[in-house]
Amino acid sequence: MKLSALVAAAIFSAAFALPASAAPAPAPETFPGAPGVITLSGKCAKLVVAKFDATKGCKNELASVTLANGTVTFIFTSDGKALGFQGDGSGIKPASNGNARLPLSLVTTGVGNKMTGQVKVAGFCTFGNPYAGKPFAIECTAESKDSSFTGSFRSGGTLVKKDK
Repeated sequence: MKLSALVAAAIFSAAFALPASAAPAPAPETFPGAPGVITLSGKCAKLVVAKFDATKGCKNELASVTLANGTVTFIFTSDGKALGFQGDGSGIKPASNGNARLPLSLVTTGVGNKMTGQVKVAGFCTFGNPYAGKPFAIECTAESKDSSFTGSFRSGGTLVKKDK
């Protein structure tokens, strides 16, 4: 399963307008940013659902999906399965060391390119900015009534690609 196929199935219409002519310098980009998909490469350091450790099969790329309504989801994949940590992007607040924190409301699950399950959770993802050009981490922790979820991803500081 390609992460891009998973992301394409979860996506929406989004626009990244780039100026065609010389214009004033754009403002620095923020992360997760405008609606769209950002794929990051790096190292999946940890992926655990309840007592099941899926770290060994975890892909070394992560998708950040921002919907037009402001919902942000960080999607980890392991052995053809997907785990998304989702929250309302308007709730993002500054955290320590220049990071930001996204409060979580759902964990979404899927197989292949279909996200079919969701679990209400409480938790957060703490993340750095890939546009800063330095290594950063995305650390997600959430708990539901019956389970716990943890995802940890480390990037070398290079943005991979943006999809519309």
